[in-house]
Amino acid sequence: METKERKLYKQAYRLSLFTIFYNIIEGVVSMLMGYEDETLTLFGFGVDSFIEVMSGIGIAVMILRIRQNPGSPKSNFEIKALRITGTAFYLLSAGLVVGIIFNLINHHKPETTLWGVIISLVSIAVMIWLMNAKKRTGKQLNSPAIIADSNCTKVCVYMSLVLLVSSLIYELTGFAYADLIGTAGLIYFSITEGKEAFENAKGKKDTCDRC
Repeated sequence: METKERKLYKQAYRLSLFTIFYNIIEGVVSMLMGYEDETLTLFGFGVDSFIEVMSGIGIAVMILRIRQNPGSPKSNFEIKALRITGTAFYLLSAGLVVGIIFNLINHHKPETTLWGVIISLVSIAVMIWLMNAKKRTGKQLNSPAIIADSNCTKVCVYMSLVLLVSSLIYELTGFAYADLIGTAGLIYFSITEGKEAFENAKGKKDTCDRC
């Protein structure tokens, strides 16, 4: 018969897999609709979702490791995953800066940001549920690593809120720079996440202090 601890680790692992597959779907839809509607914030949000997939794979591997040996150090795979994730966040930030400059020079405005509103609302609901489920499981397992992952999920909520607010403002008012302001918000969180990924890879952090 399975022990309660074993069941909880299985639950934590399933949550990590759900995170991966949800972000794949969210990334595809966001990038397609962002490209179609010419909204930089939604497109950047979609790229971020794929970076979260890479991060999620590292988390899934971490859960398998700590299930076997809770006190074991990060594996080489986890460290490489963190470095790749950090690099990807920095590249995303640079790409979004270029996008902002391009749109400013060309006075570009999105066709619509309705899909940004819809996708962000779905994302907020899913991420809040996911964050609470991870935190509850981590507390039951008394696992700082899983609790830290749940705290980091808050950043996804913040980024979804940035997308929601900028999309709503543009959709309701037509304010020309709403999309670019939203993109700037994504840049801020992407740089922060990239920095924390590298610090985590070096062993300097195991939690999301800003959360």
